Amino acid sequence: MRGIGGVRRVCTGTMKKAVLMLVFWASTAATVQALITGSAHDFSGRGWGSNEICVFCHTTHNAKGTVPGSPLWNHEVSTATYTLYSSPTLQQTPQQPRGPSKLCLSCHDGTVAIDSFGNRSGTHFITDSANLTTNLSDDHPISIYWNHQTMWNHDTMTGDAPPCSNCHTFGNPLQYNLPFFNRYMECATCHEPHNKYPANSRMLRRELAGSAICLHCHGR
Repeated sequence: MRGIGGVRRVCTGTMKKAVLMLVFWASTAATVQALITGSAHDFSGRGWGSNEICVFCHTTHNAKGTVPGSPLWNHEVSTATYTLYSSPTLQQTPQQPRGPSKLCLSCHDGTVAIDSFGNRSGTHFITDSANLTTNLSDDHPISIYWNHQTMWNHDTMTGDAPPCSNCHTFGNPLQYNLPFFNRYMECATCHEPHNKYPANSRMLRRELAGSAICLHCHGR
């Protein structure tokens, strides 16, 4: 009976953990939906083949696997080659857009219709300043590898290294934190595509006032 009881306790504990995880993911999904609803990335009311919100970029089944690490991607992916930003002050050379940046540019380079999702070929292309085109030479560089030792000119594990909290915050993941992706800076380092914070159309992770988002990395 002791063994059976032990199994019962283990199963109960496992079930509790599973329930907690479900609650966490449900809460996260609800938060994302609340943030994207009514934002510049909410196409549900455009009459573009679906009244869903997430389906223009994501799907639960039959996701496209053309971009490594893509989050259940449902949108046609751009095959463009880009003209990249260049400057003699850069310590790292930008690569052709990778991962999250490639997903963003699937709409924002103007070569793929916004409503090209699933097996649908769309006809509505991004316009105005939101269309970055394939010439990224006049835009902040992306797909740059970040090496703490190279950038700070010393090993971050030594005592003279700046504390992590100088650059990284650990609160709400949809606000303030500027993430890197496998040590690369991408579009989503500064932009949160599901987020209406702050109240502007750029979906920035930090505010423009006082150049806060720029100074988060520059001038450290």
